[in-house]
Amino acid sequence: MSLRARLTLLYTALVGGILLLFGFAVYQVVSQNLVRQIDELLARTATELIASTQYTALGGLNFRPVPDLELTTNVYIQVWDRGTDLVFSSSSIQHLREPMAPLDRLPARPVYRVTSIGGTELRVLSVPLAAGRRLVGTLQIGANLAIVHATQRTLLVVLIVGTVIAMTVAAIAVSLTTQQALVSLQQATDIALQITRADDLSRRIPYHGSPEDEIGQLILAFNQTLSRLENLFQLQRRFVADVSHELRTPLTVIKGNVNLLRRMGCADEDSLISIESEVDRLTRMIGDLLLLARVESGKLPIVEEEVELDTLLLEVLEQGRVLAHGRVDIRLEGIDQVLVCGDRDRLKQVVLNLVENAIKYTPEGGEVVVGLSKNEAEACLLVRDNGPGIPAEDLPHIFERFYRAEKSRTRSGDGKGFGLGLSIAYWIVRRHGGRIEVRSAAGEGTTFEVYLPLYRVRAELSPQRSAEH
Repeated sequence: MSLRARLTLLYTALVGGILLLFGFAVYQVVSQNLVRQIDELLARTATELIASTQYTALGGLNFRPVPDLELTTNVYIQVWDRGTDLVFSSSSIQHLREPMAPLDRLPARPVYRVTSIGGTELRVLSVPLAAGRRLVGTLQIGANLAIVHATQRTLLVVLIVGTVIAMTVAAIAVSLTTQQALVSLQQATDIALQITRADDLSRRIPYHGSPEDEIGQLILAFNQTLSRLENLFQLQRRFVADVSHELRTPLTVIKGNVNLLRRMGCADEDSLISIESEVDRLTRMIGDLLLLARVESGKLPIVEEEVELDTLLLEVLEQGRVLAHGRVDIRLEGIDQVLVCGDRDRLKQVVLNLVENAIKYTPEGGEVVVGLSKNEAEACLLVRDNGPGIPAEDLPHIFERFYRAEKSRTRSGDGKGFGLGLSIAYWIVRRHGGRIEVRSAAGEGTTFEVYLPLYRVRAELSPQRSAEH
């Protein structure tokens, strides 16, 4: 069953149920009100008749109705003495010689009963007649309930017909309303199926209604999902293309050297060294890709321990000077004693990557500056070079896999980078609760700043994170 049919059925049943409850309440109130009016009529008539009743000295009854008493054709009167003999009856029931209500016992107080005589239902009031303290007879006044039943039947028909009409109108109104409201959902379904069949994630679902309603929010969320999927697929395509490109060069070198060895018929040391170098390059790239995949998925184990960041920086500084081979001057601008919480090997990998990257893109005779400072909450590690810088349009992408702004940052090294180092550094710092910021402009050098929470702050946050998880 479609959503439209379910909503129509639900709201129609709801309207019908409410109208049935309302109709039942109206039926009961009207019925009770009609019976109450008849009871008031019988009580008023009894009061007038009792006032005209006379008693003999021997305790008999001498009943004479008031001449000006107006009785409707639906009101019947009987007067019975103590011996249950009929003393008086109205002209409309003179043929009836039996009590309208049972007289097994003379009533001690007025009693209302519903009886049936000859297929006619009556509402009967039995009133005791007393001479002093002695009961001498009974007055019975009855009213035909035919008009009450006729009114009840008419009301019942009106309520049933009204309920049916109201349910029909409600069903039509809900069906039309839901049809109009669900048009956008149907369009969204059709477009989604078209996107699935055509594999075209660039399409979006149009919506001309209010963006604040539920359908507008749904379509907005769906369009945002399409945008993210499109971006992910583009990243995947670029990733595959980049990996293919990075693999092609070392494989081509290896294949060329193998062919050379085959033609020479003997082992050539230079060719073997070249093959070994390219194999090492492939190994490093695959290792970086696996590491990056583990970091991005959150499955990279991070050892949390005390790390003296200043000692770590001095170690990287010495290694950086070895890597520079005197071609670039590496200078320490300032250093504080800083204690952070994290994985020492991973943090060293981040710092070494930034320093090595700065050396690689700094021209000969240039300068790389490193420094370490802290404030009350976090440490700041700085790596700055005076190389060609990074254009503004490239800055948002430098932490993406295989992204290299080659136009402005010409390699001065051996060309063995893959564009994975900054991505790995970015995710490692994120896993440590920190952040990386970069400032650069073409021709003005580049500055990387790594912010990490101090050990004290990190220790205070760890119980909170554990409680949240």
